[in-house]
Amino acid sequence: MKFRWNYIIIPLIIALVGYGGSLLTFKGMDWYDTLTLPSAAPQGWFISGAWTTIFILSMIAVLIFWNSKEKKSKTLIGLLIVNALLNVLWSALFFSFHLILWSVVEMIVLNIVNIAITTLFWKKHKVSAILWLPYIIWVGVATYLAYSIFSLNS
Repeated sequence: MKFRWNYIIIPLIIALVGYGGSLLTFKGMDWYDTLTLPSAAPQGWFISGAWTTIFILSMIAVLIFWNSKEKKSKTLIGLLIVNALLNVLWSALFFSFHLILWSVVEMIVLNIVNIAITTLFWKKHKVSAILWLPYIIWVGVATYLAYSIFSLNS
């Protein structure tokens, strides 16, 4: 069996995205604790678990795509990079800069990118598309929660 660098590089990139976002989140927790939250806001442990699950599923989805014998879609690779950047940007907008409304707008863009990724996966990597669905669902829920936080604290 031939060694494949993507088994190290892809998880490393996804871990760095998660780590970057979590650093920004933890730095903003004092501010977050002062906000009025909607009654539907989940506990921190649930949010952490949801993101951990999403990152694991997305890592598997990308590995399936990358290790397929089919030609790599430059569009899909570009969207995955945009997804990673948007993921970290959201934490910066919300937790570092306290721009709640802009974070909601950014999340809408993130979900459009996620839907595009899922659509491209679906064409040739249906398992990857299915593994990406929880990401879309969670960003939708998080968008609703962020908008609710904006509404309650404006």
